[in-house]
Amino acid sequence: MKDDLVSIDIPLLHHKYFDHPTVFTPDSLLREAKRQKSLPVGKAPSICILDPDGDIVSNLLAKKRAKLNPHWPCYHTELYNFVNEEMEFGIIGGAVGASFAVLVAEELFASGCRLVISLTSSGQILPIEKPPYFILIEMALRDEGTSYHYLPPNKYSRINNELLELLNSAFKRTSLVIRRGATWTTDAPFRETAKAIEYCRSEGILSVEMEAAALYAFAEAKGKHVICIAHVTNMMGNLENDFEKGDAEGSMEALKLITLIAKSWKKLHVE
Repeated sequence: MKDDLVSIDIPLLHHKYFDHPTVFTPDSLLREAKRQKSLPVGKAPSICILDPDGDIVSNLLAKKRAKLNPHWPCYHTELYNFVNEEMEFGIIGGAVGASFAVLVAEELFASGCRLVISLTSSGQILPIEKPPYFILIEMALRDEGTSYHYLPPNKYSRINNELLELLNSAFKRTSLVIRRGATWTTDAPFRETAKAIEYCRSEGILSVEMEAAALYAFAEAKGKHVICIAHVTNMMGNLENDFEKGDAEGSMEALKLITLIAKSWKKLHVE
């Protein structure tokens, strides 16, 4: 059986031609979308947030702190602009999963963004403390498909070293509790079996999420700045009253963390 599997030409792992340019580009898609929608010329903010659960977006809209970006041409999402501590951000809610997150990230960078911060909810693998809490994802197990279109097969995708050093320094100066470590990125959240979880624990993996491995692979392949944060909010529904994020669905603490990251990044990357 093993020999049969080895001989199969698995499309996910072959015929990727990583050093060849792509035919279909985000620039061409956005060009045609802008034409069709008759949008005014303009850019995305230089720092944008991916908010898969949409809780931060919902909170900002409820408080009338966010406005639609009039220049965003994406067919699938809405980009909102808002200001926090005198810094402008863009934010997109609902981009769940590796392929969707990377599609949107590609479009954001093609629209003038220079840093993407992904803050995704995550299920606990190693019980380092009681949820909710944040993890800076230093590396992510590539158990999804999108990363294999950007980088050759390897076990993990990793954050850019320059960004990691920057954040390690910044996090020493905050009262926010931020753990650091590895996560497991999966395309199939309802296939998180006991055996798979046991393996991840043996690897020292802290939590499971759905975007980081692909976002880091994209960032490395394209030379972009991406930072992934896991908000550990649950134990995968294995107890009552799970999936609690804290006050305002955790959005206030999330904004504090995002702003800390953005300020640190901006010191080294002046407009």
